[in-house]
Amino acid sequence: MYASKIIMEFAPNIHLIGVFTVAFTAVYRKKALYPIYVYVLLTGIFYGFASWWLPYLYIWAALWGAVMLLPKNMPKKIRPLVYMAACSAHGFLYGTLYAPAQALLYGLSFQKMIAWIIAGLPYDCIHGISNFFCGILIVPIISALELAERTAGKN
Repeated sequence: MYASKIIMEFAPNIHLIGVFTVAFTAVYRKKALYPIYVYVLLTGIFYGFASWWLPYLYIWAALWGAVMLLPKNMPKKIRPLVYMAACSAHGFLYGTLYAPAQALLYGLSFQKMIAWIIAGLPYDCIHGISNFFCGILIVPIISALELAERTAGKN
């Protein structure tokens, strides 16, 4: 997850973190929190444990929780679109999810928090749209993870 973020640094708000979060959650359920929080920890280690990092403690868990609420055995025809939509929604809501921490940390009033969210909408749109299209990779990653699990189980 962390390596994919580094590789995609050239394209702001375009990354595969949501894709991996959805795929790991679909396959590993509660255990998906391990790679998610390894990513969060590595991000803090390499970029600094500053105030911008604190929302990372819950922002990826929000996507994990949303995917946990999805039925495990969805019809195969709608599965890719549902996962892509969940990933995309997280991108569109990223600034809104991030805003309460910013408000608390910097003493923003509710009105200023809303202004902060509105100012970030263009970036959230890029994030949501790119998450949707990157989400095309979710089901193939799920398939690869499930194959790896079956193969490891035989050995």
